[in-house]
Amino acid sequence: MNNTENIIIEKARPEDAGELLRLLKIIGGETDNLTFGSEGLPATLEEEQDYLSSLKDSALSAMYIAKKDGKIVGNAHFSGMTRERVKHRGTIGISVRRSEWGQGIGSRLLRTVIDFARDTAHVEIISLEVKSDNTRAIKLYKKFGFEHIGHFKGFLKIDGEYADFELMNLYLN
Repeated sequence: MNNTENIIIEKARPEDAGELLRLLKIIGGETDNLTFGSEGLPATLEEEQDYLSSLKDSALSAMYIAKKDGKIVGNAHFSGMTRERVKHRGTIGISVRRSEWGQGIGSRLLRTVIDFARDTAHVEIISLEVKSDNTRAIKLYKKFGFEHIGHFKGFLKIDGEYADFELMNLYLN
């Protein structure tokens, strides 16, 4: 049974930027499931602080962090679309430290971003891409009602090798 009682899920704040960037370098080095590796995100501390600040009052996009014992161990983001013909949609992404896999943190983060997408951003469809061999994540997404809608051959190129991804949607209406 997962024990996530000591996990706090909260919106990321500008002051979380440094720790979040460091965490993403660690997670990027632990797995090939992300669009980046151990180099982390291509953002400076100031750029990440500005980005998190811009999300503070956004009704379309949000970043959440999972904290365990006061340290960030995972994050999830939702990005809503702004153009009229696509504003019914948004995308999500989640990452959790390998040492915390299987503890229910991904489920808590996913529930939080789905709730934000439905209740605040008012989207009808949430989309995501997941590496085809990431069976743990695919199982999690299916548990929350995501449906497989396609297969993208060569979505990433890692160390000269193509990696395929599955495309999934959650229909909220």
